[in-house]
Amino acid sequence: MDTVIVLFNRDLRVHDHPALAAACAEAERVVPLFVLDPAIPAGRRGGFLAECLADLRGSLRERGGDLVVRRGDTVTEAMRLAGETSAEAIYASADVSRLARRREGRLAGERIAFRCFPGVTVVPPGALYPSGENDHYRVFTPYWRAWSATGRRSVLPPPARVPLPAGLAPGQLPPREPYGAMRGGESLGRERAEAWLRSGLAGYEDGHDDLAGDRTSRLSPYLRFGCVSPLELAAGARGNEPFLRQLCWRDFHHQVTYAFPDINRRDYRPRGTRWAPGGEALDAWREGRTGMPIVDAGMRQLLAEGWMHNRARLITGNYLVKHLGVDWRAGLAHFFELLLDGDVANNSGNWQWVAGTGNDTRPNRTFNPLRQADRFDPAGEYVRRYVPELAGLTGREIHRPWRLADPPPGYPALPAGVA
Repeated sequence: MDTVIVLFNRDLRVHDHPALAAACAEAERVVPLFVLDPAIPAGRRGGFLAECLADLRGSLRERGGDLVVRRGDTVTEAMRLAGETSAEAIYASADVSRLARRREGRLAGERIAFRCFPGVTVVPPGALYPSGENDHYRVFTPYWRAWSATGRRSVLPPPARVPLPAGLAPGQLPPREPYGAMRGGESLGRERAEAWLRSGLAGYEDGHDDLAGDRTSRLSPYLRFGCVSPLELAAGARGNEPFLRQLCWRDFHHQVTYAFPDINRRDYRPRGTRWAPGGEALDAWREGRTGMPIVDAGMRQLLAEGWMHNRARLITGNYLVKHLGVDWRAGLAHFFELLLDGDVANNSGNWQWVAGTGNDTRPNRTFNPLRQADRFDPAGEYVRRYVPELAGLTGREIHRPWRLADPPPGYPALPAGVA
């Protein structure tokens, strides 16, 4: 084959990239392409994405290639570049969202060969089905058993050379505007993954719910943008079931989204819930001033870092839908806007789980925020870190829910009916 375009989307790496590896093995010239498509909501992840693209461009240039950046509709720009380079095929990593599936369908209908490859998940989303069914898994535990037993493809090395056609204008990268607590890119993602596997993984089972200890990998933004291969990470974590279960949950939500692409819009399992209007209660929750310290700490961590501890996500999400009665879609939209790791499958799957409309086998599950605080932040260190108004309090007093009439000094005024 003469020329192949590799369309990058959520797979911004050169290590273990099946589409890129196949193109480099099969074609004389390879055109790596990323399209800045205004139809794809970026939230506040634009700066992180820009850092990922800059790092990817550097890695491709080290191998004799480059990252071609275009702006506009992804399919239109890919086909325009195919015309410019006389490309015979477009290769891409398969994805699961409605927008991604629509894009893949449009490319498959163009007058050019189009191939999808694995790489976004450990196990491809359509690879596992319950026994005797041609459908997806709706409950996690059976999926976990099947996922654990299934064979895996080999982790692929990065290509030694990416032979870019001569005379091709690479295009301008978007500005790198830092946001949140982490910087983007495959290089930093691999450094973090290697450090985690070397020194953090062993303590994960005992420490992953410790809010103040922050003993999680923080690899989710790098997985979201494909800076780290989930398959390579799973191979490195082999034998550590608690961490592998988290990677499996990610795959689980992707296979649910593959089967139910409206997961970010409609109840997966409608319960007939009548949601309260958001109003001031929703605003207070977004801003971290509900008067429930453990909830406010989580929401302020999100505002400050573009990331939130997973246990805090469960507590804050459950508080919004089960205590305030606000529609899960309002919480999903706020998280999707701010989270560096925000994606359709995981963000939506987790919110529907919390709301009782998704894949939780106990749809009426409600978390008591005070018990959660006592259990996972017993000394109040997490609250003290993110709610400085309470820094002078100690012990259980720091977790006391503050009412409208008695907020501590400096604590924002609470709207009526929230606390």
